Amino acid sequence: QVQLVESGGGLVQAGGSVRLSCAASERTFSPYTVGWFRQAPGKEREFVAAISRGGFSTRYADSVKGRFTISRDNAKNTVYLQMNSLKPEDTAVYYCAAGSQIATIISGEYDYWGQGTQVTVSS
Repeated sequence: QVQLVESGGGLVQAGGSVRLSCAASERTFSPYTVGWFRQAPGKEREFVAAISRGGFSTRYADSVKGRFTISRDNAKNTVYLQMNSLKPEDTAVYYCAAGSQIATIISGEYDYWGQGTQVTVSS
């Protein structure tokens, strides 16, 4: 069992930046692909970004390409999501997830999920 804890969310103005962290407790993160997903009010959960076990492969949703960067530090058991040039439409609860499929964008292929962290972008 992998316990995931997200942090770093909050209120930010449009055009600003936020860095989210996803920390794994009790077990090492390194064997797992890690993804970020988000869910806005009244909408389904959507893929944001994913990173492979070694960090050599990343994938992004078209809506965040060029603005968001996913990275990982396996020594710290932590994955980051740097979010720049934020827009009001980025407002959502952001979840990290861990799984065994390489950088998959499909939420059902992730085995472990965090509780989420709220990001609110004001206009």
